[in-house]
Amino acid sequence: MTTLRKVAIVGSTRIPFCRSNTFYADKSNLDMLTAVVDGLAQKHKLAGAHIDEVIGGAVVSHSKDWNLAREAVLGTSLAPSTPGITLQQACGTSLQAAMMLAAKIACGQIDSGIACGSDTTSDPPLVIKKAVARQLIEGQEAAKKSFMGKLQLLRTAMTPTGAVAQPPSTGEPRTGLAMGGHCELMAQEWQVAREDQDRLALESHSNATAAYASGWMDDLVMPYAGVFKDNNMRGDMSMDKLATLKLAFDRSARGTLTAANSTPLTDGAAAVLLATEAWAIARGLPVLAYLTQSATSANDFVKGEGLLMAPTIAVSKMLDRAGLKLQDFDYYEIHEAFAAQVLSTLKAWEDPAYCKRFLGKDAALGAIDRTKLNVKGSSLAFGHPFAATGARILGNAAKLVDVNGGRALISVCTAGGMGVAAIVEAAKAGRAVAAA
Repeated sequence: MTTLRKVAIVGSTRIPFCRSNTFYADKSNLDMLTAVVDGLAQKHKLAGAHIDEVIGGAVVSHSKDWNLAREAVLGTSLAPSTPGITLQQACGTSLQAAMMLAAKIACGQIDSGIACGSDTTSDPPLVIKKAVARQLIEGQEAAKKSFMGKLQLLRTAMTPTGAVAQPPSTGEPRTGLAMGGHCELMAQEWQVAREDQDRLALESHSNATAAYASGWMDDLVMPYAGVFKDNNMRGDMSMDKLATLKLAFDRSARGTLTAANSTPLTDGAAAVLLATEAWAIARGLPVLAYLTQSATSANDFVKGEGLLMAPTIAVSKMLDRAGLKLQDFDYYEIHEAFAAQVLSTLKAWEDPAYCKRFLGKDAALGAIDRTKLNVKGSSLAFGHPFAATGARILGNAAKLVDVNGGRALISVCTAGGMGVAAIVEAAKAGRAVAAA
């Protein structure tokens, strides 16, 4: 019987996250993913080194990027013998990549791996209507045979229907409703007030701004394309300012979500290095923390279970497997897709009826200590490049427990009614006495 090995988190890095169509408007997913994987390699003196697997991907991607992870590897200083595996699980992509690598490391299949993700909505794939695409494909064949065929191809391409490209839809394919619209339904179901959402957004920006000011982000964020910090953060936010913003999704009297308490479309990339303890020690690299548990889940959001509520299920299953309670954590890193999503999740865990019906529990999981939630800021402040967010959170959680000791819970909601969760535990006693 194979003895499971500990999975060490050795290090992480990310580029600054930027609002779409700003500083990275001319950068592709491949550009950013290559930069961040190479940045991780340079940071840990791995130029020329073989890594057993690099797993990562993007949510909004071009068909030409079908081999994204491998192409990114080939653009870095890592040994070309390093395999690249492209993966996509919506907003949970890079955390799922880490989970897959962790399973292989634990059971002895590999000794090292990099989990990564990149996303840009500044460079989205544009498509044309299917009928027009068929006409153009057929026209190309005719154009090869005659001058009249070339004219017909040009005529098709220049018609109003042929010339108009369609950007990717932001709606859920099964419902047609945007994620923000789904989250509005969750906010109404759980009676999450706009003021509470705005307060959570303000806390996220305040914590993120303080994290940069204290130097916390210095070794977590690498400069890229002349950018040194995330450009979505606002250190001058106030509840009064937030209260003046217009509703973003449901503009009726029931609406609560605004641009400030929702994550903006964001470009960026992040990566995390995982390995066995022996692999890290042999290279003189630190063991910051251990990735000890993980889980993924899904719900029937099409029938109204709440598009972004599946992490409640993943966390519950993971806690059962780990023999832990929800309160047994020093840090909670809950991805802030929307403030309403975080607050709905917290309310669900506190609700006996929900926990009975969806988690199979005889009692509620209970409340968490809110002072331990996203203590260095999260997605509302930093932004949310879909596939990169899991790696950002995992890297930050590893540093939190490395510096302060303890245990961190990670929860990430995703499109498609899915959730991804993980537990990160300190490798040693914390270096600081005070909480982060």
